[in-house]
Amino acid sequence: MLPIDLAGRVVLVTGGTRGVGRGVSEAFLDAGATVVTCSRSDVADGDLPATDAGRVTDHHACDVRDPEAVTALVDAIVAHQGRLDVLVNNAGGSPYALAADASPRFHSRIVELNLLAPLLLMQAAHRAMARGGVIVNVSSVSGLRPSPGTAAYGAAKAGLDSLTQSLAVEWAPLVRVNALDVGPVLTEQSALHYGDEAGVAAVARTVPMGRLAEPRDVGNAAVWLASDLATHVTGARIELHGGGERPAFLDAATTNN
Repeated sequence: MLPIDLAGRVVLVTGGTRGVGRGVSEAFLDAGATVVTCSRSDVADGDLPATDAGRVTDHHACDVRDPEAVTALVDAIVAHQGRLDVLVNNAGGSPYALAADASPRFHSRIVELNLLAPLLLMQAAHRAMARGGVIVNVSSVSGLRPSPGTAAYGAAKAGLDSLTQSLAVEWAPLVRVNALDVGPVLTEQSALHYGDEAGVAAVARTVPMGRLAEPRDVGNAAVWLASDLATHVTGARIELHGGGERPAFLDAATTNN
């Protein structure tokens, strides 16, 4: 394997203490980076991501939907660490809600968290990356296909993919901007989306690779995008979904299935 050494790089992972974000934080720690995390609330030191290679020692409570809070977050990182090299926009998500039943306020908050908040963070990070940097947006396959029950979320992620491509052009060559369109991931919240163990196993069987992604799969891809192995990769949308979904018509057809 080609070694990836990100020693000396400072990385901000939003939502970086749980689920996918934790896997991303741990992957960057193993690559030698200094990792800063943020979430809506404080986290006890013992609950912060850690690996044999290092641990997160700098965590900030931040509502990433608040422009002033985001600016203060990035300013604090630069003041404390001296720089910001990589932003991983991971914070996001949505509960299940049918579009016709959800309130306008609900839809607004989902779009705000999954599209406008990443834009705020990218703007703040861009100002701090005068010497260059990398932004990785954790997007979703929900932005590539129908997303019933999470329609506003899927629309926001489609917007994030578009935003990724536009800002990659605007900010080249100093700042590279890429997106990971992630499929089903096995996290502590999988039951909210897929049900009990049987439900999770059934969903895993729909994935060609035979399993849901692990948070570390997302982290490894983000580390590669941030590394010097990907210096000509920008504006890319990488589908990290284990092969996608088997077309439904193949199972419905009475031949060739």
